[in-house]
Amino acid sequence: MSGQTWYVAVNGEQQGPWTTAEIQQKLQAGAIDRSAHVFAQGMANWEPISSRSEFSSTLRSAPAVPPPPPTESADVIDYEIFGEELQFVEITLDPSEACIAEAGAFMYMDPGIKMETIFGDGSAKSKGKGGIMDMVMSAGKRVLTGESLFMTAFGNVGNSRQRVAFASPYPGRIVALDLQQHNNTMLCQKDAFLCAAKGVSVGIAFQKKLGAGLFGGEGFILQKLEGDGLTFVHAGGTVVERQLAAGETMRLDTGCLVAFESSVDYDIQFVSGIKTALFGGEGIAYAALTGPGKVWIQSLPFSRLASRVFAAAPQTGGRRQGEGSVLDHVGGLGNLLTGG
Repeated sequence: MSGQTWYVAVNGEQQGPWTTAEIQQKLQAGAIDRSAHVFAQGMANWEPISSRSEFSSTLRSAPAVPPPPPTESADVIDYEIFGEELQFVEITLDPSEACIAEAGAFMYMDPGIKMETIFGDGSAKSKGKGGIMDMVMSAGKRVLTGESLFMTAFGNVGNSRQRVAFASPYPGRIVALDLQQHNNTMLCQKDAFLCAAKGVSVGIAFQKKLGAGLFGGEGFILQKLEGDGLTFVHAGGTVVERQLAAGETMRLDTGCLVAFESSVDYDIQFVSGIKTALFGGEGIAYAALTGPGKVWIQSLPFSRLASRVFAAAPQTGGRRQGEGSVLDHVGGLGNLLTGG
């Protein structure tokens, strides 16, 4: 079996093909640990590497991988989400605690809250602890997602608990994610982030695969949330949470993807059949997500909502439909009389 070739999934990224001997060497060197999954020809699904007899003995003899260095802890915040279709989240801060938010999300705050514009996101990465270039790169990459170099921090400078609230930009749901429960990393659509505890790093993640880069659409550039605190993302319409097993794959429209754990493998696949691709109305590619890990899906991407509103706007040649007025069906005369 030493000549058998394998594919290995490490931290959500597929690697290989490697021979059995090559994987055993990587296990001994600590480059791969027991959290990895493997797949080879003839297997029905991905399997944990620790379940395969080819590697279990090597895992027992491999040196323990040292834990990652401790990162700066985010502030511990309390929150409550209000509303149904147009939600907002109210965050309660203890004295000296703070949170960060994208521009335009602020709704209201108590008198003891101080608002301050900061460079980056206020995390260790954007404070320049790795050097001035790391500081500039950490904040500068946000420009590629259409965001500002700066974020707004809301800190409690009083002696008692204070509240600050942030509103969703369009109908949908606010999802609270504790990064500590998701391997300290979460990937989400570039416009999904709403606010977070101060200390959470808000960066970007490029898709490494060529297919995702050329045809990924909304999924090409993703926001990468790192840290150990609470973060809040917004999604349109109804939100569904799915748990994918190891090797389980689901396919969805790229715009319907809200967020997923870093252990999930993300790729773009083409729609089969040229007729379906050209005339199906769903684009030429969709997202393929392979577990293990959790995925959050939205039923109404903002891009879909915006395109429908834009197409129906009279200024762009759109027409009112389904309103029941006779004037809606007489073309230019109706628009002239109604001002539409």
